[in-house]
Amino acid sequence: MHEIVQQPSASATIHALAAQHCVAYVQTTMDVLGSDITRLSGDDVALDKTELLLLALERAGCIDPVDAVLLHARYLRQAQP
Repeated sequence: MHEIVQQPSASATIHALAAQHCVAYVQTTMDVLGSDITRLSGDDVALDKTELLLLALERAGCIDPVDAVLLHARYLRQAQP
């Protein structure tokens, strides 16, 4: 019989990494500009707290961009109903 190993959720992984590295999201002027451009273009995109932590982890160099994309994709898949 094969044992099924459960991975922690992507959200739990992101929050644990942020706590481990003492990383928090801090909004930058470029973030504000990006939000304004997105809003003016008619898109309705807003990152949640977990996604913002993931962005902060990447900015801080705690995870590389490829791992950030893979973790974000996993997070979005798990968030689907």
